[in-house]
Amino acid sequence: MPVGGYGIRPARPTESAAVAALLARAFADDPVMAWMVPAVGRERRIARYFRLSQRQQRPREGAVRVAATAEGRLLAAALWSGPGCWKTSTVQEVAALPRYARIFGLRGMPRAGEVQNTLHEAHPDTPHWYLPTVGTDRGLQGMGVGSALLRQQLDRCDRLGQPVYLESSNVTNIPFYEGLGFRVIDEVRLPGGGPTLWPMWRAPAAPDGRRRG
Repeated sequence: MPVGGYGIRPARPTESAAVAALLARAFADDPVMAWMVPAVGRERRIARYFRLSQRQQRPREGAVRVAATAEGRLLAAALWSGPGCWKTSTVQEVAALPRYARIFGLRGMPRAGEVQNTLHEAHPDTPHWYLPTVGTDRGLQGMGVGSALLRQQLDRCDRLGQPVYLESSNVTNIPFYEGLGFRVIDEVRLPGGGPTLWPMWRAPAAPDGRRRG
């Protein structure tokens, strides 16, 4: 599917459902989502998850950003958290538990908790920007939309001298992130026979283009 002109901008609050649906399509075959979310109604459940993620994300600096056409068609979306803002408060987590239970079900809920606990333990202490989620709509992968969406914020991080952290839940995505300056720093195997994630770190680039660390 050809991609015409588009721009990068913050998502509008009225686009929350469209962003969630886009990310649900992008993550329908994601190994970690498939491990946590029941197969019945999976895409619908994942969309609910990303609606909830956006509500938790919007108060944070950076929040939700999208690649969109002038007509308003969303092509890709990314959730960002600024330094020191990546972790959801205990109050927010407790308040969201009933929604999480509807998303993950009885079997998936313990798995979702294991994923969260495992990733929290692996999360670096050094102040950084965190990219928990980025997705490009079906049929548009490999056309440069996702990298354009990320480069705008990554360029800003370079100007500020701030590193970026993410976890890749799919080994096939690692070369994409490496092309943006990330490097694998660990390998996290989820307990109970769950899939593997690859934490990745991007040091900020100096004006001469060299990575600072």
